[in-house]
Amino acid sequence: MRPTNMTLVINVGHRDTSQLGSGSGTSEPHRSPRIEAALFEAARDRSAKTALIDGSWSLDYCSLAEWVEQFAAKLLARDLRRGDRVSTFFDKTPESVIALYGVWRAGGVAVPISGGLRSRQIEHIIQHSGAKYFVSTERKLNTLKPGVIGNLARLEVDPPRKGSARPATRSHGEEEEEEALAAILYTSGSTGRPKGIALSHANLCAGARIVTRYLEIREDERILSILPFSFDYGLNQLLGAVGRGATLVLHRSPLPSDICRALTIHKITALAGVPPFWIQLLLDSSPFSKLSFPHLRYITNSGGALPVDVVRALRRILPNTKIYLMYGLTEAFRSTYLPPEEVDRRPTSIGKAIPECEVFVVSEDGRPCGPGEIGELLHRGPTVAMGYWRDIEATAAKFRPNPFAPDSHELVVYSGDLVKKDDEGFLYYVGRRDEMIKSLGYRISPTEVEEVIFESGLVSEVVAKGMPDPIAGAAVVVHCVPAHRDAFSVRELLAYCQKEMPNYMVPKSVIVHARFPRTPSGKIDRNAVSM
Repeated sequence: MRPTNMTLVINVGHRDTSQLGSGSGTSEPHRSPRIEAALFEAARDRSAKTALIDGSWSLDYCSLAEWVEQFAAKLLARDLRRGDRVSTFFDKTPESVIALYGVWRAGGVAVPISGGLRSRQIEHIIQHSGAKYFVSTERKLNTLKPGVIGNLARLEVDPPRKGSARPATRSHGEEEEEEALAAILYTSGSTGRPKGIALSHANLCAGARIVTRYLEIREDERILSILPFSFDYGLNQLLGAVGRGATLVLHRSPLPSDICRALTIHKITALAGVPPFWIQLLLDSSPFSKLSFPHLRYITNSGGALPVDVVRALRRILPNTKIYLMYGLTEAFRSTYLPPEEVDRRPTSIGKAIPECEVFVVSEDGRPCGPGEIGELLHRGPTVAMGYWRDIEATAAKFRPNPFAPDSHELVVYSGDLVKKDDEGFLYYVGRRDEMIKSLGYRISPTEVEEVIFESGLVSEVVAKGMPDPIAGAAVVVHCVPAHRDAFSVRELLAYCQKEMPNYMVPKSVIVHARFPRTPSGKIDRNAVSM
């Protein structure tokens, strides 16, 4: 077995008892166990089946469950209490999977942090979530600035010892278990710093169950995992694979040649990506279009619309592979999908509602929109999140009573996305109500970009916007008024951004202004700021 050095970092004595906003998940008749139950069912029924592959190293379901059990026991020995938040900070490795399932097995709440984030974003997530524990590796910890995780104790987690694991869970009622908080996923909002979206065990189980159903995921599936587990799309891929007892192949390289190699070597049957991923695979410098992938049964796209020419290129290169075009938001995991048999006829459609859920298109005055009429998409069903962590106001704005069933006490998600439907009920994405920048599959808050840049001391005013980009979908462009014009350097500002921001947030260009246009009230006229 491959040796590992996973470090458990514990903030001794700190316990934040802050609660959720006012939202709660929908009430459905379908009963869901805790999310980690599927792993132990797979370990019991398919003990020798390969669960994870990392390069030339693999881990079967029995060994994975033992490792998870031992890590959960370590957490409990360190006084983890039910509901304690545990931040996990990893690259795409088996340890990242063990950490998530170990937290759930011990009764904690997982707060996965993308391995590409920088110190300031990580510090915000730790502090906002009230995490008591921080799990990572020494190598990842060494990338952080001093003081980011405070005065913490550390514990090494060893590889599992065969037969040494003992049950690490506590007994609780079924209803309490399924409605318990399971994870907080941080994603940028339209203003301010990233918001924590609170998901219950029932939410996670429903998401895995529903997506597995319409993708028809099989036990013999070999799924290439590229998306981070801190992203709802990537997390759902992990949960769905474990739920079916399939094999998940962990992959870290973004290079098209390496991805093509992994597809071939591991005989991959399923592949998920965001639009920039597919666009890069189709570049002339990529070998993707020159190869064949006979084992690839289906591919999925979410996180933004695929250009029609990309859809058609994928259909041409992969004539025997099913293509699922999907739409979702973290607040509801997944909302719609277009069946593969409709892709040729409706390549720009995001489809219809996923199983067990409903979506509505609603006008500004709250009435249902007819065919061709643009309105906001609303989502209802068992995947509706519990709300925003420690943000009652934002929760109340996004999670509201079902306007078409006011007596049900059910909450629906107001997506903020504008869509329209055709005469047959198929949906088409139009745009956002807010100013979010969607780049490389990430939602980027202009306000967060502006906050980081202003703190550099190099600018007196700053406005961040998005501009169309053929690969990223959109790229961040920064408009600024220098604090000291004669001494200002664009290169210096970009170097600061690269140090303080994750790569996807770093501006593609900086445009210098002598002054910004103003509104009558004296505020910056953001709409008038241009090239």
